[in-house]
Amino acid sequence: MERPLTVLRVSLHHPTPGPATFVNVPPQLEHDTSPLLVGRGPDAHLRLQLPHLSRKHLSLEPYLERGGARLAFNLKALSRKGCVWVNGLTLRFLEQVPLSTVNRVAFSGMQMVVHIEGGTSLEAFVCCFQLSPSPLIYRLQAEETDEWEIIPQEQPPSGSGQQAPRHLGFLDSPSQPSPGGAPEIQLQREPPDSALC
Repeated sequence: MERPLTVLRVSLHHPTPGPATFVNVPPQLEHDTSPLLVGRGPDAHLRLQLPHLSRKHLSLEPYLERGGARLAFNLKALSRKGCVWVNGLTLRFLEQVPLSTVNRVAFSGMQMVVHIEGGTSLEAFVCCFQLSPSPLIYRLQAEETDEWEIIPQEQPPSGSGQQAPRHLGFLDSPSQPSPGGAPEIQLQREPPDSALC
C-alpha cells in the first residue's frame, strides 16, 4: 500500500516579477528526503533568477522528529552575503529554524509562504508551487528587517511661524510631550521591499 506524501504548498511573490524570474519554477516537484535547495545556481531545485540571490540561498531540510511518524522541516540559510527572514526571525549564514504548519519567508525581495500538509511517507515529499500577483506578507516588524524607511519632515515656509506638520511615518520625538502631557508614540512605516535581505 502506497503511503501519501507530505505536501509543501509554496506561494511565491516578487514585486517586479519579469518573465525570467520564475521561468525555472515547475508547477510541482517531487523530492526525496535530501535538502531542497533554493537559489539561482544550476544545482538549485527551485531556481529563481534574481540579481541579489545567491547560487544556494536557502534549503528546506526534511527530518524525522524523535518519536514522530511524519516528516518535519527546517529552513536553513546558505547565503554568506544575504539573509533570510522566517516567521519573525532573521537567519544569517548556516542558521536554521524549524518550520510550523504555515510559514512566512522573505529573501532578496522575494516573498514566500510555505504551508505544510503532513503525509505518512518518510521517503519523499512533494512541493506544489503557485505564483501570486499580489503581496503575501503585509506587515514586517522592526526586529524582522533591522531597517526603516525614514520620511523627511517638511519644513514650514520661513517666517510663517507655523510648526511643521506631523507625518504618520515618524511623529515628533517621543521625548517631547504632546499637548495632553503624555508622550507621543513613535509610529513606523512598513519597510519597502528593497529593505528585505
